Amino acid sequence: MARRPLVMGNWKLNGSKAFTKELIEGLKAELAGVNGCDVAIAPPVMYLAEAEAALAGSQIALGAQNVDVNVQGAFTGDISTAMLKDFGAKYIIIGHSERRTYHKESDEFIAKKFAALKEAGLVPVLCIGESEAENEAGKTEEVCARQIDAVINALGVEAFNGAVIAYEPIWAIGTGKSATPAQAQAVHAFIRGHIAAKSQAVADQVIIQYGGSVNDANAAELFTQPDIDGALVGGASLKAPAFAVIVKAAAVAKN
Repeated sequence: MARRPLVMGNWKLNGSKAFTKELIEGLKAELAGVNGCDVAIAPPVMYLAEAEAALAGSQIALGAQNVDVNVQGAFTGDISTAMLKDFGAKYIIIGHSERRTYHKESDEFIAKKFAALKEAGLVPVLCIGESEAENEAGKTEEVCARQIDAVINALGVEAFNGAVIAYEPIWAIGTGKSATPAQAQAVHAFIRGHIAAKSQAVADQVIIQYGGSVNDANAAELFTQPDIDGALVGGASLKAPAFAVIVKAAAVAKN
């Protein structure tokens, strides 16, 4: 089956009420009539209400940048799957290297978040990837396998049906350094093969995005690679014209 590409914007800790409305209006205008690529944005959770209202009637899906494992109760400061669903969010980023690093989130904890999202009928966007030191030590595949296996060991390979994996080499996030299309493709092929060893059917349908300094200049070449099914975009997702170029490149390359 042909995989439909997904380009998602991770706004990280950026935005305001006004910015959210303005950027979404810009995206709706830029992407009118663009088909062949699924599009999602993940604003800060504070702005989900503004985003939900602004996205009404558009093809752009709403996402979020994190979720907790608990559904309700005495968990001060946390946000549940039910709350995200209440705002119409669909694609939820988990395991981003910034969460793993700054919030000390373990592979096992991230697998629990993955389970909570699946249970709620939401789409996990599982971020995986190696640091610069790990990359230089030749441990890229080992790190990616470990981060994927945390989910497979806890939930079975079928958990990746209808899920998204975002390969984000940490040395390329926000640094302006991007993996070359060939480097990225090699890792994406490894990831798909690693899942295929357990289930070819699951591997064939799982969306594997590339993330790490994806921009309007390098996107088209990345999307020509057979196992790169879209992008998780950081900085370039905060500018409607740049983000639209990336979406259009995916729509052209994959159709």
